[in-house]
Amino acid sequence: MYHDPALALQAKADPRPASAVSGMVGFAGLAGMVLWIAVARRYGLDGPYSALVNVAAVALPMVLWSLFIDRVHRNPSTGIDWALRRPWRESLEISLTKLAGLWLTWGGIAAVYGIGRFWWTGQHANFPFAMWCFEMAAPWLFAASIPYVLWLDRRLVQPRDGAWMLGAWLMGSKEPVDREAIWNHLRSWAVKGFFLAFMLAIVPPGFGEFVRWDLSDTFRDPVALTNWLITFMFVIDVAFATAGYILTLRPLDSHIRSANPYAAGWTAALICYPPFVLMGDGGPLDYHPGTAEWTYWFAGHDWVLAGFGVVLVALTGIYAWATVAFGLRFSNLTHRGVMTHGPYAWSRHPAYLSKNLFWWVSTLPFLATTGSWTDAARNSAILAIVSGVYYWRAKTEERHLGADPAYQQYDRWMRDHGPVPRAFARARQALTGQNRASS
Repeated sequence: MYHDPALALQAKADPRPASAVSGMVGFAGLAGMVLWIAVARRYGLDGPYSALVNVAAVALPMVLWSLFIDRVHRNPSTGIDWALRRPWRESLEISLTKLAGLWLTWGGIAAVYGIGRFWWTGQHANFPFAMWCFEMAAPWLFAASIPYVLWLDRRLVQPRDGAWMLGAWLMGSKEPVDREAIWNHLRSWAVKGFFLAFMLAIVPPGFGEFVRWDLSDTFRDPVALTNWLITFMFVIDVAFATAGYILTLRPLDSHIRSANPYAAGWTAALICYPPFVLMGDGGPLDYHPGTAEWTYWFAGHDWVLAGFGVVLVALTGIYAWATVAFGLRFSNLTHRGVMTHGPYAWSRHPAYLSKNLFWWVSTLPFLATTGSWTDAARNSAILAIVSGVYYWRAKTEERHLGADPAYQQYDRWMRDHGPVPRAFARARQALTGQNRASS
């Protein structure tokens, strides 16, 4: 491999900004998950409760590593001063006001769940299971919130947060309230309420399929091996994402700093998930009619199938790695710290990039089983629009994070040193040069 001394010196003089999460956090969670899957396969534990234990097996090692190795609870970004002990009489009123705002928020989320039939039909995913999880957890969560808030408010530097502002507004407090803080609080819980329900709904199916998988012929068939590995990658992604939505806690420095305030960001994200999804079967952005998977076009050509399988597993691996890199902090539409390690040292949006490349490679929309060039062109155009949606999502996320100096530093470093942005920049320059030469 060619080594450029100038680039090496430049990289040493301009090191990559520190990541909000250490790289080992995700690997600790991955080790816990592999251990539990081995136990589950050994004893045939493929049910939904075992799938929930898998999420716990991911979360617990990450929490322990974060607290005892990385000592994240000491980070200034937690907003906690561990030397501070407010008198109970000083913090009690603050805590009661905050609890009022918090419980009002939870009541609103429960009302949305109760009113929406979608959450109880299981049409797109196993949402009734998610609702059952919430029903079981609600009394415990309600009870635990009291000592947690009372304990935390004595140590918070600024205890009057968005939940407190909402509670103060609810109680008609004469103290001024920050309406933007209230809206950020509500947006944050809207993200958690919407996406956690979706994640819990899809946790059991993928986990159960992977645990039940018959490996007898898997390693002799490139397609079966590819599908097995891809299933494993998605089990990893879902478990880590679910843990991330659950563990939004200040003592872990994994709390939500801000939720995306832009309508465009919410629109671009929500149309990718049920019930608003546009890419599903029969949806306006469904690019599958008249197409077939890669296995159809290359059936009987094992070496070609193996080659495509390697590419697809690699792309899915990057997608899962991007989620693992977040550790405890994965979440859509939120700012919970800037990631700069793992695949985020190569691209600002490795998950979006790998996911879309996976769809193009696996579906091959420019080939139509109908033999119609119109179908091929239509499906290719629709998938291009889908990729455009993810580009739109990426740009709205950059706009949201752009106010943070830490992200500004990362963005500048990525522009100067990131392999993927530099490759795109060179491609644009080449195209621009060709166009100028021909004009």
